[in-house]
Amino acid sequence: MTTPRPTTELTADEARRIALRAQGFLGTPDRRSGVRGILRHLGAVQLDTISVLARSHELIPYARLGAVGRKTVENAYWTTPSTASQAPTDTPAPPAPPHAFEYWSHAACILPIEEWPHFAFRRRAYRNRPHWNHELPDGAYTQVIKQLHAEGPLTATELGGAKRTSEWWDWSGAKVAVERALMYGEVVCVERRGWKRVYDLAERAIPETLLHDELDDAECLRRLVRLAGQSLGVGTRADIADYHRLKGEQVAAVIADSGLVPVTVEGWGKPAWADPTALETPPRGRHRTTLLSPFDSLIWERARTERIFGFTHRLEAYVPKQKRVYGYFAMPVLAGGRLVGRVDPAREGRTLVAKQVTLDGPKAVPAVAQALLEAATWVDCTDVRVKRIDAPDLREPLVKELSRRVP
Repeated sequence: MTTPRPTTELTADEARRIALRAQGFLGTPDRRSGVRGILRHLGAVQLDTISVLARSHELIPYARLGAVGRKTVENAYWTTPSTASQAPTDTPAPPAPPHAFEYWSHAACILPIEEWPHFAFRRRAYRNRPHWNHELPDGAYTQVIKQLHAEGPLTATELGGAKRTSEWWDWSGAKVAVERALMYGEVVCVERRGWKRVYDLAERAIPETLLHDELDDAECLRRLVRLAGQSLGVGTRADIADYHRLKGEQVAAVIADSGLVPVTVEGWGKPAWADPTALETPPRGRHRTTLLSPFDSLIWERARTERIFGFTHRLEAYVPKQKRVYGYFAMPVLAGGRLVGRVDPAREGRTLVAKQVTLDGPKAVPAVAQALLEAATWVDCTDVRVKRIDAPDLREPLVKELSRRVP
């Protein structure tokens, strides 16, 4: 299909504001929908093992909603609706369907449960995959499925052990089998318990109406491309492909039929596509001031972050310490719709420690102070201490601003 010529031209500033609104940082979020609403709005929330202030999947709703309780966050992702308020009956109510499942999207992500059918293309690809990093021992797959069927949701440890040795990569046969079953879609991760995946049979965990692989690859891809465009607001083909880690040719094959519309964006240099709804009304409203997880979908694609914000973002947790520039878990600071600095945080007792602060000039001081103090309150810290700052002349103004803002 021939791609229509763009009929809309956006300035770089308009594209930035559209992206901020699409990601939930411009305008007042619908607090009634809470964490689940954020998940559905974004389409994917990335998981990661690193926990400094909190784990990344907790930081995502915090960045948009403010100091939502961390237990509330976990319950919103994994807990089914309570039936406690229902009138008692002689017949127990059937279990409510889950709100989310974990699968491979941008990375390991929490995904809205209604998107299960649209990952059929990826499950099929895994089933047809000829090579794996871990060998599957004979009989292990069948044994894992039988055990889950008999005993219900289990962790890899409960299935027979996650690892054969203390090495992180040395998976046990049970772990290899259950992870393979997860990729195939026969097993689903229904929650994280102490950061361990809890596995159950998909036939038990996924609502019957969603438990199918009937959609062909093109239909799955059209849906994910459209969702990525809606979550980004506006993006290049590479931006859209990266959101759910699709291949460029997969996006190219379906984008003209996805419902997104071609646009041009000042200074981008590449064709772009936008959510037509995002173009209908100018993005307005309150800007959020907050620390961002390095795994936040607003900034998880480095080239896009540089293009939209003029901000080079790189996670340095896996960089040797002596080569780090901004710190182990440097969190960009969003304020006024701009990225105005970075903070590498830590916690010492009830003190939030800003191990390293990088500021984009004196005007960033109030915003960074506000972001630090709100984050400290959220994680139950009572004060903030600044260790290092890239501009020594801004240390005193930042410390003063932190003291002035303490309740």
